[in-house]
Formats: sequence, structure tokens, C-alpha cells
Amino acid sequence: MNRIPTFVIVGRPNVGKSTLFNRIVGERVAVVEDQPGITRDRLYAECEHQKKPFRLVDTGGILFSDDDPLILQIRTQADIALAEADVVYFLVDTTNGIHPDDIEVANHLRLINKPILVLANKADNPARAESSTEFYGLGRWQIIPISALNGIGIEDVLDISFDACPKSSKKVKKQIETKISLVGRPNVGKSSLLNAYTGTVRSIVSEIGGTTRDAIDSLIQFGTHYIRLIDTAGLRRKGKIQGTYEYYMALRSERAIQRSECALVLIDGVEGLTDGDKRTAHLTREHQKACVLVVNKWDQVEEPDGNLGNTSSEKKALIKIIRDEIPELKYAPIVFTSALKEAGLKGPMNQALSAIENWKFRIPTGDLNRLIQDALFEKPYQRKGKNLKIYYATQFKTCPPMIALVCNDPDLLHFSYLRYLENKIREKYSLMGTPILFKVKHHREEK
Repeated sequence: MNRIPTFVIVGRPNVGKSTLFNRIVGERVAVVEDQPGITRDRLYAECEHQKKPFRLVDTGGILFSDDDPLILQIRTQADIALAEADVVYFLVDTTNGIHPDDIEVANHLRLINKPILVLANKADNPARAESSTEFYGLGRWQIIPISALNGIGIEDVLDISFDACPKSSKKVKKQIETKISLVGRPNVGKSSLLNAYTGTVRSIVSEIGGTTRDAIDSLIQFGTHYIRLIDTAGLRRKGKIQGTYEYYMALRSERAIQRSECALVLIDGVEGLTDGDKRTAHLTREHQKACVLVVNKWDQVEEPDGNLGNTSSEKKALIKIIRDEIPELKYAPIVFTSALKEAGLKGPMNQALSAIENWKFRIPTGDLNRLIQDALFEKPYQRKGKNLKIYYATQFKTCPPMIALVCNDPDLLHFSYLRYLENKIREKYSLMGTPILFKVKHHREEK
């Protein structure tokens, strides 16, 4: 089977792996900071070099003796990435020379039968580039001096990589992808849900909140759909963000919502709805995305079925709380699941796909005008002694549906009446899972 080649970046912590990843991808995808151990999971990006596609993978820093309780999982993540690799980028630091941890990584890489390029990073001047020859002491691998920060030597690395990778790795046709993000506050089970959908240890799962620090992409097939799942770092209130890397975690989580079509907002079924859950849900509306509310860890309350039909008293009670506390997201379906038990997994995905269809839905102009006029006739609106008149309505945009209302006086249209009109639209078209937005215009603006 022909496939695009995969290039995997490995090395000890803080040698510049995430900087190299961002340089090749062309944008700040991985969290970069002068602090070891920032990247923990493996991070994927689809790239091109001279019109040739390839997949780039960033990994956490590999250590073999460390106090970090997640070090074994970080190393496991790197090993999974190495198994997928066509070419391995072994990154080292020219400013430090050969480090004992470099030797440990080199010994580990000798056990795999893959082309390995030793990239001597931070070679920003001729002296450092010349000193990179000492890394031949790690093994009989090709040494390439580079500077990930300044882009020196990157073109050569990619050229050599394509020459080194197997001939069967050719250009393949890209599938149409649906982008769905997994968002929520820390430790609600986002990474566990991602792993349940992918069937692999795709993200590190731990009791420690904040384990995931980057937005991580995974491509899965669900029925006939190719879905790109984006696991994100837990969102916290801005005032609670501690340290620079947490700021970037929150920023990437918001960007993950922005580049997705639908967000699965995870809620801890044991703890119930919190202020953090409400803030996260509001972000999906702020960024105008489709939304599904996923109550996770429901196995600790009762057996999850991912179905709102025949709901138990516990489900009904939680649904009422969610609807009362987040009334502006009444359009978002609520499903119950258990990522740990892999139960109720179809519900969130089916609801998300349906929500995305509604997010892209367009109402015919004639039908919309008749619906709005009937609603106005059924419930005339008057304010400040003046009758509201809506002359024309049209949906001028999708993703989400945006409706323009041309009226005699935009100031007359109170938000409560707009909510009434939205409810009338949903009575006919449902549009579950997507917000509906209005733009009110004065009829003189149309002339």
C-alpha cells in the first residue's frame, strides 16, 4: 500500500525538537520554551517539501532515569512513533557536545532498523558546525549541522530524507477530513477518549492534571468518514494560568477549537457541571463552532449507553442542571460515555457528525422568509410604541448558519425576540448542535 513517508524527531529533552518541528511545519504548533520536558505526547503534522507530502512527528524528550512520574509513558510514546518512522531525526545540541543522555538514546536507536540522521542543532556559526563532527562518536550515522531556530540546513535535511525513505512511500490521494476537537478542563478524560477512538496509546493518560500540553492530531475512520481528532490541553481560567507554558497550552486549546468544525466538550460525570465546563462550552459559541456536550466517566455513576432515550433519573437530573446553567447552548446535544470502559463511544461521534451537517446547512430564502413572516404574524412585536417590521430575511453564510434580517428599525429587535425567531427556525429545521446567528440591518442599508 503506497503511503506518504513519516519523519520522526527524537532526542533527549531541550535539544530543540519542538523548535525544529515548528520550523518545518511553518507555524507554532508544538509548545516551545526553555524548560526541559515541555512536550510529552507525540505530535503530528502533515507537510510538503517541493510538492512532495510527508508526515512529521515530534516526540517528548527521551530519558532513561528521571524523577518525572510520566517518563515511562513519554518513552513509550517515542517508541510508538519510531515504529511508524521511515526516517528518524536524532537531534543533538552542538553547544553541549555529546551528553550522557545522547549516548543512552543512541544505544536505544541502534535496536531499530531505520535510516537515522543525526541533526547537530544550534550550529549557528562555522565553529559550531565544524564541532558537530564529534557526534560521529554516537554511531556511523550521517551528521547534518542545522539551526532549527534560524532554519539553517533544513532544506538539506528534507532532501536527504526523501532519498533515504523506502521507495514505496509515494504521494497518495488525500481524503476529505472532518475536524473534531476534544476540549475541557484538565483531567476530564480527553486523552482517554482519544485513545479509545484510535485504539492505541495515542496520548499519555495520567491522574496528574495538565499532562497533555499540546494540541494533538489523530486521523481515524468512523464509518465512511475520515475524522481528524484534536486532543487539547485542559483549559483553565486565565487568572489561574501558571507559568508561560500553561499560557501556550490554553492558546493552543483555543486554536484547536478554531480549526475544528465541531468541539466535543467533556464534562466529568462524577463531579458534575463546573464553572470551568461552562467557560469551555462558551468558547465553542464564541468561536462559532458546532458543539456536543459529552458527560464522561459515567461508568462511575451507572452503565453508560451513549443514548438520551429512556434516560435514568441520574441522567435527567444532570441534563436539567446543564440546560439550566448553560441556556445559550440548549442546541448542543448531551451524550453519556465512559472512555475508560470504551462504552457509549458511538454517541458522541454520531452527534458530532450530525451537528456538523447542521452547521453547514443552508435554509432556502423563500422558506426562510415565509417562516419569519409567519412568526411575526403569530407574535407581533412592539417597542417604544413602534411596530417591528421585517421586510426580508436571508441566510447569507453557513458554518454556522448566519441570517440577515432587514427591518424598519434594528433597535426594536430585542435579543429576547431574536431568541423567539431562533426557536421558530429550530422548530422546523432543528439544527441540533449548531448555533444560529443573526445580523440585523436597516432597510435603508439595502438601497
